[in-house]
Amino acid sequence: MSILETILSSGNGALVGQVADSLKLDKGKAGAAIAELLPALKGGIRRNAEKPEGLGALMSALQRGNHSDYVEKPDLLSRAATITDGNAILGHLLGSKDESRKVAAEAASRTGVDVGTLKKMLPMVAAMAMGSLSKESKGGGALTSLIAGGASSAGAGLLSSFLDKDEGGSAVGNLLGMARKFF
Repeated sequence: MSILETILSSGNGALVGQVADSLKLDKGKAGAAIAELLPALKGGIRRNAEKPEGLGALMSALQRGNHSDYVEKPDLLSRAATITDGNAILGHLLGSKDESRKVAAEAASRTGVDVGTLKKMLPMVAAMAMGSLSKESKGGGALTSLIAGGASSAGAGLLSSFLDKDEGGSAVGNLLGMARKFF
């Protein structure tokens, strides 16, 4: 299952419903906007995982904290603490507020959702993405399984979908290539 499918189906759409309610959007528009924002976050996770310190930092972030709460308790998404955490996640993934604004503007042009609304949505989506990855990685050592070649677990599949650099379906190959850079 992809991260988008996880987010859209979580709690029978409770995550999308919470975002829609918080930003006064139709659920369909909220879901479409989330789908447009996620690829930029996926790219940021991949770029960070390719750096020597990035993969370790990603796994550390997934294992500590309570990121999984964001998908298990949708009411947390609109809280100030979640928005603050989401903005911190965006800083790590996208690098700057200018890049976040660019992502929001591009999504606005494709969805028809106001760019201001998408800027408010972006930290929520970052928190949901990190929460989904955190929940899956804690469920069974997904990255360890992925590196070892056992990419069949749900968590490995989710991480694999984020780390598959060339969209060719082999995150294991991509991770091995990243690891070769470090040694």
